[in-house]
Formats: sequence, structure tokens, C-alpha cells
Amino acid sequence: MAENVLEAAVGAAVLAGAIAFAAHVGQRMDGPSNGYALTASFAKADGLTVGGEVRVSGVKVGAVSGIDLDPATYRAEVRLNLRGDLQLPEDSSAKIASDGLLGGAYVSIEPGGDTRTIPAGGSIDHTQGSISILDLVGRAIYGAGGG
Repeated sequence: MAENVLEAAVGAAVLAGAIAFAAHVGQRMDGPSNGYALTASFAKADGLTVGGEVRVSGVKVGAVSGIDLDPATYRAEVRLNLRGDLQLPEDSSAKIASDGLLGGAYVSIEPGGDTRTIPAGGSIDHTQGSISILDLVGRAIYGAGGG
């Protein structure tokens, strides 16, 4: 009888953990519910995923809500969902950064100094795509040997 109670308690704990995890992942994928949407176009979006973080000064302020290929320009069109209380200047820039060598990719926004702000549904025009570690190593090897 005591084993059945113990098994039921462990099962309930596992189920509660699974529900909490699913709620956390769902919240992360959707991003802020009271936010506003922006887009940014990148030449390369390697490692960036839907649900990835959007940061300003290292602070999470939103999430990536979508990534698509623009068939006309072959650039990655990234949709961002940011906190509603955050109004970015029009001359802000965005880049795809990563947490160290093995960390995940995220969008880092550098606010500009313009007094005009990007309206909801607008875009960040100044962007820098992801940097491939393999490309950097190749440049270092071939750049050093090439003269």
C-alpha cells in the first residue's frame, strides 16, 4: 500500500513538472503578450530559432516570433515580438549574437539616438547577420598563410 502511495506521489510530481515545462515553453514561444511586432532582415540567420530571445543591453525584452526567407532578396526576414513599454528609436540596429562558442543565438538590439521611434509593424533597417565560427577560423588560417 505504501508503495502505491509513493508511486502516485512521484507520478503527480512528474506530471506537475511536465505541465510547468509546457507552460514555460509556450510562454517563451509566444513572447510578450502585450508587446508590439517589428521585423528585421538579415543576410544570415544561422542558429536563430523561433522563440529565441531578443535582448537590449543584455536584458530580455522579447522573443523571435517567426523566421522566413524573402524570395525576392534571399534574406532572412525575422519577426520580433517586443515588450509594449519599449519604444525603439528609428536608427536602432540589430545583430544576431550568441552566448559563447556553444551557446544559442539571439537578437541583440542596440538602441539609436533618434527622437522618432519605430512604429508597431515597422522594421529595424540596420542589421548584421550571424557570424560563422568556421568562417572566422578559415579566414584566420588562409589569411595567415596567404601573405
